[in-house]
Amino acid sequence: MEGLIAIIFLCFVASPFFPETITAQPGPIFNVLDFGAAGDGKTDDSQAFLKAWTNVCNSTQGKPSTLLIPEGKTFMLQPVLFQGPCKPSSIYFWINGTIIAPASVNAWKWPDDDMDAWIRFLEVYRLHVRGNGTFDGQGAPWWDCFAKNQCQRPQALSFHKCASLELVGFRVVNSPGGHISVDDCQGSNISNVRLDAPQDSPNTDGIDIANSSNVVVAHSSMQLGDDCIAIDGGSSFINITGIFCGPGHGISIGSLGKDGSYAQVEEIHVRNCTFTRTSNGARIKTWKGGSGFARKITFEDMILVEAQHPVIIDQNYRAYSPKDDDNKAVKVSDVTFRNFQGTAASENAIQLLCDRVIGCTNIVLDQIHITSSVPGKTADASCLNAHGKSSPSNVPQAQCLLT
Repeated sequence: MEGLIAIIFLCFVASPFFPETITAQPGPIFNVLDFGAAGDGKTDDSQAFLKAWTNVCNSTQGKPSTLLIPEGKTFMLQPVLFQGPCKPSSIYFWINGTIIAPASVNAWKWPDDDMDAWIRFLEVYRLHVRGNGTFDGQGAPWWDCFAKNQCQRPQALSFHKCASLELVGFRVVNSPGGHISVDDCQGSNISNVRLDAPQDSPNTDGIDIANSSNVVVAHSSMQLGDDCIAIDGGSSFINITGIFCGPGHGISIGSLGKDGSYAQVEEIHVRNCTFTRTSNGARIKTWKGGSGFARKITFEDMILVEAQHPVIIDQNYRAYSPKDDDNKAVKVSDVTFRNFQGTAASENAIQLLCDRVIGCTNIVLDQIHITSSVPGKTADASCLNAHGKSSPSNVPQAQCLLT
């Protein structure tokens, strides 16, 4: 096992997660220092950033424009909104320095009633957030007040209605809540990012994708307190590859159908990922009482290192209270788990737990070889109301799919 971990570590180090300092694209460049930003880590630089953004967003029609956050400086920002649409053909938000959030919960000053995110981008077409810099959400005080039921926590970075979005090379650490949210963004490419928070930080998802299509997430590392990637309702044609996840809760579809809602997720392809000491691996989770579907989903070529529950479908993830909805569930179908290799830290390596009325259909397990990481223990598979097929050579074997 030590050898396998060493190989994975070497692959991680050799991967191009951190590009060298990147120079800005051709076109006008607006350095935040030229608009009054101090970059000392103490001064509130929010207004300087917004002034720079106004110039970037309204610069030469039809040409690229760049907002530059220079290296060697630390900029403290209050919650800010970078609003589009903008005139340039594309916008580059080039982060080579460090951006930090206020250090305490009470120090945050919200510009409006929307307390959902620290840094928001809205309706910016062809937005490129690139660089080798860092966004630091300084989330520890938020985790503490959340544990005491004294606050809700904002996400670090929110992208809403940003078509043709590109996120490359930077790092996001210690978000109060989820690290990156991509909502209603058609045609997005996310690669070589690193997302980090302590394992016990609550609900610090890595990337949340919702209401989006044609999204690629590739070659990135995520060590967090919740899902490394969560794919929510309204999402389709999502391709995820080369993700190092752990600690964290794995890569999840859902949860879907919360509070009786309707959800649609389809054409999801996840491959070549590594789960290291995660609580889950590949997971689909839907609420009882919800409706809609999760279908045409493939997880393949996965490496498992002491993952607790490598394969999970939970169609009754949580219950919705009205009894009239007892016979409703999000339909789960056409799901393939292929070529899962490695170890599970729990005996329940595979769990297919489907609704007694709706059930799960066309579930395929192929080329599965999962053994226990605990000496003297065996990994097993359990299933309920799941239908499909399992290759005879799978270890462990889901007996319900052999009939």
